[in-house]
Amino acid sequence: MTKLLLNWLTNGPAAQQLISFDHHDIMTGSLFCAHVTHLHNQLSQSDAKRWLLAAQNSDLFAAGLCAALLAGKQVVLPANTQRGTLSQLNHEFDAIIADKPLCEAGEFVSLKKELSLPAANWPKANTLGELVLFTSGSSGQPKAITKTLAQLDAEVSILEHTFAQHLPHCSVVSTVSHQHIYGLLFKILWPLAASRAFLSEQIDFPETLSYYLAIMPNLCLISSPAQLTRLPDALDNQPQQRTPSLIFSSGGPLNFESAQAVKQCFKQLPIEVFGSTETGGIAYRRQHQQQQTWQPFERVNVNADPHDGALMLQSVYLDSPDTWVKCDDKIELLENGQFRLLHRLDRIVKIEEKRLSLAQLEHLLQSHPFVSDAAVTVLEQPRIMLGAAVCLNELGRQTLKDEGKLAINTALKNHLLSQFERITLPKRWRYPNTLPLNSQGKRTSADIAALFIHD
Repeated sequence: MTKLLLNWLTNGPAAQQLISFDHHDIMTGSLFCAHVTHLHNQLSQSDAKRWLLAAQNSDLFAAGLCAALLAGKQVVLPANTQRGTLSQLNHEFDAIIADKPLCEAGEFVSLKKELSLPAANWPKANTLGELVLFTSGSSGQPKAITKTLAQLDAEVSILEHTFAQHLPHCSVVSTVSHQHIYGLLFKILWPLAASRAFLSEQIDFPETLSYYLAIMPNLCLISSPAQLTRLPDALDNQPQQRTPSLIFSSGGPLNFESAQAVKQCFKQLPIEVFGSTETGGIAYRRQHQQQQTWQPFERVNVNADPHDGALMLQSVYLDSPDTWVKCDDKIELLENGQFRLLHRLDRIVKIEEKRLSLAQLEHLLQSHPFVSDAAVTVLEQPRIMLGAAVCLNELGRQTLKDEGKLAINTALKNHLLSQFERITLPKRWRYPNTLPLNSQGKRTSADIAALFIHD
């Protein structure tokens, strides 16, 4: 199936298409069309080209997105609407379309649900707009990533081709934000183009998920490793009577134990999607076993750099689909075209005047029989040293209980000595139940370092 999204955006929804729902309301295709036309008329009359878009509810966000793209505007998606985030981006947009005023801007178009709008035809576009998303750059400043509709259409079309057979008459619910590329694609663009309704609110609590699973027969859950790791405990690790038809996870690899815990509750393994804002989706997997390999998506070619094993990518989602792009992940390429993710190649630091890769050290820690996950960070007080935060698996927790922390520390240090000099090993150790993640499901060095503030 090709041009799924572009065809839908050109023609608009059918009047009877169910666009979105929540616990007390629905948005039909005809009502959605009226909203998009109303917003399109306002945007078309403005000379402003770059519009920052933000809304809490996904149906209003989708209406604003479609209206702006059909009006040929550049749509700027901030990671969040915090004051600091917007101040960093204030030179990146000229006007705002949002569900509330966010900051001083030249123009503001309000997103709100209006039931009295007249019926309207879907707007016709002379030129379609584009999207700009922001991701963390190496300097810590937001890095702009432009996405054309042709690139997004390719991704939506391949997702439908790859997974549609598992999604019979599904509606979509999500625990992740539509402001980021994963939620944007999986909760908004793909459901719209494939005529699948989505929940207009974001699910923040397990009870809300259980509520919708109880009243709707077929749901697809869009989630993240951070949320799926916590979900089984919130459900008492018990098999659920009502389960999603499909579960997606993205934002980082899901550890094996968490994947199995999700299966215990929902009778299926999540489908993990590996990719980034820059690259789009690269590959997918279900963790049937430890070190499960990744299967590249159709029209995505993967190779390993012969010098350092870095992932080399050729993808229809990139600006130059025929050009090979080098990524920061080291992989093991298999003969069948699948690959194993090993570790990141960046995050090089100096400890005792010796260079080492934090990613390599974390990967080695994670391979120990006691460990389910690990993160390493540089601590600067009372002197420069490494701190390791390690989540123990069942065997590790039992050993900690029986033999104490010193025995665990010693075992892990001996394991690290196979690749690292003793002088560079972590000097401080923490054993939290889970590693801290931010609202985007990302692990930050500041959050890991905070685990070591109190001795």
